[in-house]
Amino acid sequence: MQTRSAFLLVVFVLLALFAILNWGAIMAPTRISLGVASVEAPLGMILMGFIILLSALFLVFVVYLQSTVLIDSRRHTKELQNQRQLADQAEASRFTDLRSLLQAENAALRDRLEASRTEILDRLDGLETRLREQMEGTGNTLSAYIGELEDRVERLPLIEGPKTPPGGMV
Repeated sequence: MQTRSAFLLVVFVLLALFAILNWGAIMAPTRISLGVASVEAPLGMILMGFIILLSALFLVFVVYLQSTVLIDSRRHTKELQNQRQLADQAEASRFTDLRSLLQAENAALRDRLEASRTEILDRLDGLETRLREQMEGTGNTLSAYIGELEDRVERLPLIEGPKTPPGGMV
């Protein structure tokens, strides 16, 4: 942008220098035809007037374009900021929804885990009870067998071994 402005300034300075150096030719009167009439006037001055008028119009057009671009840029910046805020709010809302969903899932998993834990503890208690009953039944059966064996042993006649004479010789 700076280079372009410097270039335009140099062109205008050169144009002004050209006009100063050729002022006599610019101010020389010439017969000019306007179509319906003819007038005697300095042609160079008329052309310089048109150049100045066109330059002024160009300058006004450039200022108008720059101002509309600046206004549009500000409007777009505001819209972008509003959209960014909406996106941030939506993102925060999604995070809140995700947090509540995760908390609900976590609570459901805890409930399932607690139910499973309770079920497992109940099953373990049942298994322990059955094991005790089986051990008690096994103990009772074993006691009955031992009692029966004792009864058999008591009913057997005592078998005496061979008698040896008191002297020890037979």
